[in-house]
Amino acid sequence: MIRHIVFFTAKRPEDRETIRAGLELLKDIPHSLRLEVAVNLATDPIPGPSPDVVVYGEFADEDQLAAYKAHPLYQQSIARVRPLRELRVAADFEASA
Repeated sequence: MIRHIVFFTAKRPEDRETIRAGLELLKDIPHSLRLEVAVNLATDPIPGPSPDVVVYGEFADEDQLAAYKAHPLYQQSIARVRPLRELRVAADFEASA
C-alpha cells in the first residue's frame, strides 16, 4: 500500500477555508482506498511552522496513485488551490503493514 500525505500552507489566513474546499474535490476521485482532507489542529507544542491543511490518502499501489493524479478532478483541485497556497510538501511511501 502507498500512503500519500500532502501539507499545504496558505499565503493568507483568510484563504485557508477556500484551500480546504478546493482539496475536498479530491474525495470524489474513485482511485483511492481512503482519502481525507483536514484542517491542521496545530496542537504541537514545539514552535515552528506548521501546515494549514493536510491531505491523507491510501492507495493499493503506484498505478492507483498515478490514476488518482491523472484524474480531471485532480487538475481542477490544483487550479483552485495553487494560486492560494504558499507551500506544498508531499510524501509518498510504502506502508509497512
